[in-house]
Formats: sequence, C-alpha cells, structure tokens
Amino acid sequence: MDKMAKMNQATASRAKVKKASSHFALELNEITKLALPMVLIQLGQVAMTATDLAFIGRIGADSLAAAAVVIRLYFVGLTVGMGLLAAIAPIAAQAFVVDNLRVVRGSVRMGLWTTLPLSLPILVISLRSDQILLAFGQAPDIARLAQQYLFGLAWGVMPALWFTAIRTFMGAVNRPKPALWITLAAIPVNAFLVYLLVFGKFGVPRLELFGAGIATTIVNYGTFLAGVWITMMYRPFHGYHVLAHLWRFDWPLMRQLIVIGTPISIAGLMECGVSSALTLLMGVIGTRALVAHQIAFQVAAILFAIPCGISMAASVRVARAVSRNDGSGIKRAGLAAMLLGIVIVTMLTAVVIAARFYIAKLFLGESVDDADAIVALAAHLLLVGASAFIAATMYSIALGSLRGLKDTRVPLVFAGIAFWLIGVSLSYVLGLTGGLGGIGVWMGLSIGTTVYAALLILRFQLLASRFVLQSRYFPQGYNVVRPQRLNL
Repeated sequence: MDKMAKMNQATASRAKVKKASSHFALELNEITKLALPMVLIQLGQVAMTATDLAFIGRIGADSLAAAAVVIRLYFVGLTVGMGLLAAIAPIAAQAFVVDNLRVVRGSVRMGLWTTLPLSLPILVISLRSDQILLAFGQAPDIARLAQQYLFGLAWGVMPALWFTAIRTFMGAVNRPKPALWITLAAIPVNAFLVYLLVFGKFGVPRLELFGAGIATTIVNYGTFLAGVWITMMYRPFHGYHVLAHLWRFDWPLMRQLIVIGTPISIAGLMECGVSSALTLLMGVIGTRALVAHQIAFQVAAILFAIPCGISMAASVRVARAVSRNDGSGIKRAGLAAMLLGIVIVTMLTAVVIAARFYIAKLFLGESVDDADAIVALAAHLLLVGASAFIAATMYSIALGSLRGLKDTRVPLVFAGIAFWLIGVSLSYVLGLTGGLGGIGVWMGLSIGTTVYAALLILRFQLLASRFVLQSRYFPQGYNVVRPQRLNL
C-alpha cells in the first residue's frame, strides 16, 4: 500500500510538473509574440539615433562629442514624459481584459494631456542648453555645437511623446504591429533627411548639426500623424474612439496616471540623469574619452532596446494576470520575460565583445583626429560594460513586471540607491580621483546597474509570492472598474 501511494504521489508530481511546464511554454510563446514588435520598435528608435550619429561623426570629433552631450540632455527631458505615459500600459491592459472601454480610452486621453505641460519646460531648457553645459565645465566649442543641434531637435519633443502614448495604447490592447510599421518606415526617411540637411545635398543648404535636429523633428511629427491616422481609421483601434472628445477630462484616471507614472518618471529621470552625469564626467576627462563613451553608450543603447521592449510586454502580461487574479500567471509572465531577455542579450553581448574594435570604427570617419586611440578606448569600454549589459536586461524586465503590479514607488528608492549613491559615486572615485579615466567611470556604472537589478528581482519575487497567497485565499479577486463590453 505504501508503495502504491508513493507511485501515485510520484505520478501526480510528474503531472503537476508537466502542467506547469506547459503553462510556462505557453506564457513564453505569448510574451514572445507580444514583445517582438515592441523590441523592433525600440531598435528602430535606436537605429535612427545611430544613423544621426553616424552622419554627424563624418563632420568631426567635436560634432560627435556635442551630439553625445545633446542626446543625454534631450532624453533627460523626454524620459520624464515617457515615464508618465508608461502608466498607460498597466491601466489600459487591465481594463482591456474586462472590456472596459471607458478606462482604456480615458487613460490614453489623459496621457496625451499630460504631455502638454511637460513639453514647454523641456523646450525652454533645450533652447538655453549652451549656458547649462558651460556651467558644468564643458568646452565652449562643444557647448556651441550642442546648442545648434538642440535648436533643431527641441521642437520635436511634443510629437515624440504623443506617438509614445499611441504606441503604448496599441501594445496594451495587444495590437503593437501598426506602431512597428510606422517606426520601420521612419528609419529610411530619417536617414535621407539627415543626409540631405546635414551635408546640404540636392540644392539644400548645409546645416550640419542643426539640420540633424530638424530632420528628427520632422520625423517625430510624421510618426505621430501616422499613428493618429491609424487610430482613427482602422480596426480595432477606431472602436475605442480614443481621440473623440479630447477636451473631456477624467480626473480619477488622471490622478491614477500621475500616481503610477510619477515615480516611473522620477526613476527614469534618475537613470537618464546618471547617463548625463557620466557623459559630463567623460567631458571633464577629455574630448577623446567623451567620443569613445558615446560610441560605447550607443552600442549599449542598441542592446538595451531589446530588454526595454520585452519589459513593456512583461508589464502588459503581468497586468493582465493581475486582472484575472492569477498569482501563478504573474510569476510565469515575469520569469518568461526574464528568460527571453537574458538569452537574447547574452548572445548579442558575446558578439559585441568579439567585434568591439570593428563596431567602434563604424562611428568614426577616416579624417577624425586620434581615431585609433578613440576606437581602442571605446573597445575597452565595451569590454568593461559587458556585465552591465546583462544586468541592465535583468533590471529592465523586472522593472516592467513591477509596473504591471503598479508597484513604482519602491523601485524609485532602489534607483536612487543603486544609480546615484553607488554608481555615480564609484564612477567619480574610480574615474577621476582614482586615475582610471573612462574605464573607471564604466566600472562604477556596471556595479550600480548590478545592484539595481538584484534589488528589483528580489522585490518582484516578494510581491508575486504575496499575490499567489492572496489569490488562494480570495480566488474570486476583485475589480476596481466595472466592465463595459466592446464589440469589435
């Protein structure tokens, strides 16, 4: 009898493991299908920035260094708006599961409204950036060139944020592909406009850095208008009537958007501020270090686009599991997303390490002074930053999973500790006072990133485990929104 009981128990255990494996495989398949367009969208955005830098690098090392500074400052402001808009994903995804049209539509509308008060100060600061850069010890020539770039770039902040709101909505309702087609179409258009305006081809005056900024602004307006057209004209998006009656405010939803999104914005601002701080530290070390840093950072940005897209998919999948009161589904979504991101980025990191010298050469023209020294330093930075690429993948996906749980305040505290208290401090000590230069700066960055990843993973595991216990005791769960059927 004991032997029979043990056999039955073993059979039940195997069946349970097989069922769990089947559910995990299904979740991995679902998150891959959702994440792929989002990853490609992120890569498309990075590809446009990389195209700009590739053309600007042909002008000269000073122009490329100025572009490095501009991109960091520009994205500091842009990140604030994107953080608030990131709250659309969990709100709209949970409402989508229960077919609550009002909440889906209202979250997008309120997201569009929040961009207006944010865009104006970003624009004003961008137009006065030369004084800011001089105050932070940047060379006068670099500050002057950076200001030229921002004069063209700053006007595209608002349409860039508007398009972000639209593509976040598309992902939340499980239809991210139209945003992908828009982004893919924008890549060659951006390349042509940058080439045309930077070098003055086909009778157009040579505008150099100002032309690169204008090209990006034109593309931002184009992608936004294309997103609006698809949202209004094509199924299933037009059934949500997202842009109808835009003047009607939903104050509870606006409050929820701000409560969830503000910590995301501040955490993103801290993260982006770290990038800017490290760029400024590199500028203090020298122009050669600044250019090498920008090359390495651009490669890192390409790699980071992959976990960033997976993170968005994880946020949506976790939010849907929360709406179903599925505690095990929350854990599966986070784990499947983490596994997917780590496998992909680890393989790509190995490729980057192997081809680091060749990759660095792609960003510099033959006429650039000290090209060989810049390439060698950039290659060393890529080697030092390899561990940071893996850690950044882990923290990005864990962060997206926590956003699906609407947990954004504690990650904000973690960002302050890991990035500023540890990362920037070590970068300054190792890079400037320790005499390691750019290598030391990147060592500090790698350590801070690893600490942040560990803290976020532990936080997600804790909250997911709590939710599993809650779902066992309250299997019916609860909904804070009343369903409204949407027939599409």
